[in-house]
Amino acid sequence: MIVEKPRLNIVLIEPEIPQNTGNIARTCAATGAKLHLVEPMGFKVDDKKLKRAGLDYWHLLDITYYENTADFFDKNRGGEFFYFTTKALHRHSDIPYPNNAYLVFGKETKGLPEELLKANPDRCVRIPMINDAAARSLNLSNSVAVGVYEVLRQWDYPELLCEGQLHTLQW
Repeated sequence: MIVEKPRLNIVLIEPEIPQNTGNIARTCAATGAKLHLVEPMGFKVDDKKLKRAGLDYWHLLDITYYENTADFFDKNRGGEFFYFTTKALHRHSDIPYPNNAYLVFGKETKGLPEELLKANPDRCVRIPMINDAAARSLNLSNSVAVGVYEVLRQWDYPELLCEGQLHTLQW
C-alpha cells in the first residue's frame, strides 16, 4: 500500500509586494507546499525583486496562477479553506488542518475581503499578537511561514528532514 504525502496549499489573493511573494515561494519550495497566486498582483511574475527573494528555488516550486478570486474558487471547489486574518475569532493553532488544506492570505494593504470572512467565520484564523493599534499585522511572508509550520507540525513534518549535519565537524 502506497501512502501519499499530505498536500498543503498556500493561496495568495492579490499579493502586492514582490519580495513577500518571493519569500513565500521559497517557503513553499522548501516545505513542498503548493503555491496558488490570484491576480491582480502588484507586480509581474518576471519581476527581478520577486525572483531574487525566491533565489534559486523556483525549479522546486509547484505554482498555479488564477485570473481572479472567482477563478480560484471555481477551480478548487470542495477544498477546505482556512482564512488567515487579524479579524478572526479563532487561533491558527487551535484548528486541526486536514490533508489538502488551503491556507488563504489576502493582500498586504487590506487583507481578505470582509464578505469572504463573514461567510466563513469558523474557517477564519488569527495568529495572536499584542493588542496595539500600531501593530496592525505581521508581515505577509512571516504569517505564511507561521501558518505553514503549524500545519506541518500537526502532520509531524511529513517527508521533511528534522535534523541536520554540520559542514566541517560532526555531532
